[in-house]
Formats: sequence, C-alpha cells, structure tokens
Amino acid sequence: MDLDSNSTLEALWWRQGLRVAGIDEAGRGALAGPVVAAAVILPPGNYPFRDSKTLSPKQRTELAQRIREEALAWSLGWSTHDEIDALGILAATLRAAERALAQLVPPPHLLLTDYLRLHIPIELYAPPKADRDSLTVAAASILAKVARDEHMIAMEARFPGYGFSRHKGYPTQAHREALARLGPSPIHRRRFRWA
Repeated sequence: MDLDSNSTLEALWWRQGLRVAGIDEAGRGALAGPVVAAAVILPPGNYPFRDSKTLSPKQRTELAQRIREEALAWSLGWSTHDEIDALGILAATLRAAERALAQLVPPPHLLLTDYLRLHIPIELYAPPKADRDSLTVAAASILAKVARDEHMIAMEARFPGYGFSRHKGYPTQAHREALARLGPSPIHRRRFRWA
C-alpha cells in the first residue's frame, strides 16, 4: 500500500515546494565488501517505499527500478573495504554518504538521514527510524541495498567458497565457517574479528 505523503517526514517541506533528499546506507554491519550510500530526491507523492529490510529481494529490485525512473535525482556513493579499514566504519559511511549527496542534480534544499549526522552546508534532519518515517530515506535504503547486494553477488565469482551471493558479506554462521576454512578474502574488512 502506498504511504500517505501527508504523514511522512518530508510532508511539510514538500508543501513548501522544497527539494528534500533522503540518504541511507547498506553494509555497515558486514564483514566484507563496501558500504554503499544512496541519495534520493522524490517529487511529492505517495509511494510504496519502505525500509529495505522489510522487503523481499524481488520487491527491492522492482522498487529500485521505480525509484530510478520517478526520482528527480538519485545517486550512489561507495566506500571500499580498504577505506573502512583505514577510517573506521562510521567515517567511511559518512564519506560514502557525502559522495552520494555531492552527485545530486539538482541539489536538495535540505537532507533527511536515518540518524546519520553529516557535516554539510545545508539543513540536516537525522531522526532515528527515518527509514520507516520518510519516503525519501526509505527509497535511499532500497537503492543502497540493491546496489550493494548486486556487488556482493558479483564477488561470489571472484572469491568462490565464501557464499557472498547468499549472505552478502554479513556475519552468518555459514560465512563464519567459510572464514575459518578459507581465511579472509581480499575484500574482507581487517578491523573486524571473524571468530
């Protein structure tokens, strides 16, 4: 069911004619691969977008296509596993989000994030659970998750045996068992304990 745009976090700003960007990320809790941030500016409206974690892979893929078609602007920002090791996961996540935001054309008037506090020259609102209460943040969560999942599925062919296509680098039992058997791959994050 489409959400009522009058009850979302961006409703007031939409009524004022402002461009609202939402940013969310995927991959912070993974043991391998990048962290990916997406930024989305939607035109005012009702959409079926919600937190990517509540959607099936098929639903996410279908909604990601709709987002790319209907958004006023969208972009992705990436931080590699090497950047995560060098900077730490929070700083690398902020860097990915800043990269995504910098690519938006037209630029937003203000930014909504899911508790991600960026240092930017525009107004920022970062309430918890924004991926639940904001259509633009929900849309960003979907794009980030789809992009990162596709990347990790591609990594399965380069680094067979770890099961990246199944767990996407997250710390499942099967992933931990593969790490114990094979050791870390070149895309595993070295700051994490795997055992």
